[in-house]
Amino acid sequence: MALIALAADKGAPGVTTAAVALGAVWPRPVLVAECDQAGGDLVYRLPAAAPSTASDASEDRDGGMLNPSRGLLSLAATARRGLRPDQVAEHCQRLVGGLDVLVGLTNAEQAQALTWLWGPLGRAFAGLAPVDVIADCGRLGADTPLLELLREADLVVLLTRATLEQVAHLRERVAALSGELRGGPPVGVLVLADPRDFRGSIAEVDRIVAGARGRGHSAADVGAEPGHPPTPVTVMGGLALDPKGAELLSGRWGGRLDRSLLIRSAREVAADLVGRLAPAAPAPYVPGEPPP
Repeated sequence: MALIALAADKGAPGVTTAAVALGAVWPRPVLVAECDQAGGDLVYRLPAAAPSTASDASEDRDGGMLNPSRGLLSLAATARRGLRPDQVAEHCQRLVGGLDVLVGLTNAEQAQALTWLWGPLGRAFAGLAPVDVIADCGRLGADTPLLELLREADLVVLLTRATLEQVAHLRERVAALSGELRGGPPVGVLVLADPRDFRGSIAEVDRIVAGARGRGHSAADVGAEPGHPPTPVTVMGGLALDPKGAELLSGRWGGRLDRSLLIRSAREVAADLVGRLAPAAPAPYVPGEPPP
C-alpha cells in the first residue's frame, strides 16, 4: 500500500511522536517504522503489548519492554539475501494499544554500515499490502542515504515548529528536496503549532514555504535530473504542540489520550493524508462467503 515518510530538518522536532500519534488514529491498517539514522527511541519510550501466545491472564505482560534486537537490525540481516514485503511482519512488534511498529537501529554507527538497505526497504514498504507504512526518518541532512527510501514513498512529509530558525532550515530543506526528488513523491509540510495560535502558525509557515516554491528553480535545480519539474510542496496543516498529550502516548491509550489536543489534531491530519493517497485495495473475495 502507501508509504508515508515523516522527517524534519535541524533538530527533528517531534518526528517520532508525530509518527506514533498518526499511527494510533490511522483509518487503515498501518505500520510505524523507525528509519532514523541517529537511532530509534521507541524501545525506550513505549511499552510492548503482551505476546499473543500468552495462555492466560496471569501471563499478560502488557507494559514490558520492546525487544531492541527484533526490528530493523534483524530485518537487515534478512535483506542481504533479498527482501520481500511479506518478510517485514516477522520483525515487527506490537505496542500496548495495538499499534504495530518496526523498531529502529540503536545507534548511528549501525546506520553507517547499512546505507545499502534504504532502497530495498522502501520498495518492501511500498509493496506491503494491505498495510500503509509511516516511516519515521528523523532528521534529513545533505546527501542523506535515506533519499533512496524517500524516492519510493507516496508522500514525504516534513515537520517544523513555527519558529524563525526552524522555518528557515525547513525552507532550505524544501528547496533541496524539491530538486532531489524530481519525478518522485510530492512533499508536504506539517506544522507543530501552539494551540493558542494554531491556524495563524500554519498560515505563517505556508507563506514562507510559498517563497521557497517561488525560488525552487534556483537552489533545487542543482544536480537535479533534467526533464522533470520541481517536486510540488504543500503545507498540509498542523499537529498540536501538546506535551501532555505526548506523555500520554507512553502509557495505555484511552480516554484522556483520546481527548488530547495532539490526538484530535492527528485525526484531522491522518484523514487528510489518507485522502491524498490511493484508495485501499478491496478485500479479496473468498468463494462460499458473502461478497465484501
